[in-house]
Amino acid sequence: MATHASSQVFAPGKVIGSFHPPKRILMGPGPSEIHPRVLAASSAPSMGYLDPVFVGMMDEIKQLIRYAYQTKNQLTFPLSGPGSVGMESSFVNMVEPGDPVIVMRNGVFGGRMVENVQRSGGHPIVIDDPWGSPCDPNKLREALQANPSVRTVGFVHAETSTGAASDAKTLSGIAHEFGALVICDAVTSLAGVPLLVDAWGIDAVYSGSQKCLSCVPGLSPVSYSDAVIDRVKARKDRAQVQSWFMDLNLVLDYWGETARTYHHTAPINSLFALHESLVMLHEEGLEHSWARHRLHHEAFKAGIEAMGLEFLVHPDFRLPQMNAVKVPETFAPGVEAQLRKRLLADYSMEIGAGLGPLAGKIWRFGLMGQSCSRANVMSCLGALTCELPEFGMHVKMGDAEQAALNVYNKAAQHQA
Repeated sequence: MATHASSQVFAPGKVIGSFHPPKRILMGPGPSEIHPRVLAASSAPSMGYLDPVFVGMMDEIKQLIRYAYQTKNQLTFPLSGPGSVGMESSFVNMVEPGDPVIVMRNGVFGGRMVENVQRSGGHPIVIDDPWGSPCDPNKLREALQANPSVRTVGFVHAETSTGAASDAKTLSGIAHEFGALVICDAVTSLAGVPLLVDAWGIDAVYSGSQKCLSCVPGLSPVSYSDAVIDRVKARKDRAQVQSWFMDLNLVLDYWGETARTYHHTAPINSLFALHESLVMLHEEGLEHSWARHRLHHEAFKAGIEAMGLEFLVHPDFRLPQMNAVKVPETFAPGVEAQLRKRLLADYSMEIGAGLGPLAGKIWRFGLMGQSCSRANVMSCLGALTCELPEFGMHVKMGDAEQAALNVYNKAAQHQA
């Protein structure tokens, strides 16, 4: 008897066709805009994940990620999943049940580290710092002195929820003084600010493809030192890592230096895109990428301050790629959300909201990767100049744009 598929799941009169997303100016906490070269790479014909040609590209990706991280670590590769998978992979492999683990928390993602320790069966020793401030190295030293059995320290290099940068070099050095290994969250910092994994002694580091790399979301470049590999191989009583998918003992057989053993179906076309974005980073040069993010931040900062707005983070610890700007205290509750909605509706421009205790108190403006450009800076300042007066804030037309142009002109004269 013939059967027919039911269309009852659709609302009456609803026709579902192809999806065509609107063009957005992405100036939030991520994802960032994607270059046409990367989009073109992602649309290339797919192939098998053990195809010799694909395996050769895998080797190139590993080399390119080593360049981005400035490391020689053998185990450097992209995990199939977002930055959160990079975080979880680090903790489930390095933390065993009962382990005391120090986590430095100064924002949302430090808090997620705490939860990962708990879910791995460890006991978190939490060092809290104010949101918008960096992690305090003195507190880390005191905590390690008070807890000599700690083998792992976790911290966020670039806290996406606040725009604050912590001193990864100093924190790693202190951890190593006490024999502890370091897990570093570099989701927002990779390619945006200096990050020197080998020189700073970072043992485990993870990032995301959708921030300053301006690739499609869904990949997490990671790098693990030999000390991490040794720890994973020497887990107590050969206790299995609780996650099969993220067990580095198994992943090594797929992303290792010798023959590949099937582990999972890799996101092939996303890896094509990552390869291209990393090639573009290498073409630009790491130092040029860092300088570009700094220049456009300085121009944006000049314009924001010309409007009378203030930043959350002190200049000494402020990330150029993640700008947390305080919502004026004169704004009534809900007004900051109205401004974000207005920018999206009228300018097709996305900016981010505050999280946790900063919800309703800050806007987060991302200047990451391809989104970090003069065109976006000037467009955003112009949109804010037009819209802020609608919400009761006096802004003189042209002041913000001129302040930003002064920064650009000064930089151009210096280069000349």
